[in-house]
Amino acid sequence: MSKENRQHVRTKLRAKVKLTHPDTGELLLHTGDVSDGGAYVVAEGQDLPEIGQVVNVQMQGIGEGEAPIVKMKVVRLDKGGIGLEFVNKFGG
Repeated sequence: MSKENRQHVRTKLRAKVKLTHPDTGELLLHTGDVSDGGAYVVAEGQDLPEIGQVVNVQMQGIGEGEAPIVKMKVVRLDKGGIGLEFVNKFGG
């Protein structure tokens, strides 16, 4: 039996994102899933920021113009990618 601590329902979504951090530079990646609380970004073999670091994330290729840049905190790292949590929740 697994221990599930998630507060938000996850939705599988493959969308291009640009993740930026001073230590790792700019990475073009894609999401594996998203929720109201954050996202899992697939990043196998990439040099990634440490848990607790804040990164800038921007959706790529959606709609007209550039998407906003949102601040997200690294809350999980595994061999397949990185778990991110919104720093400032929408509507809160």
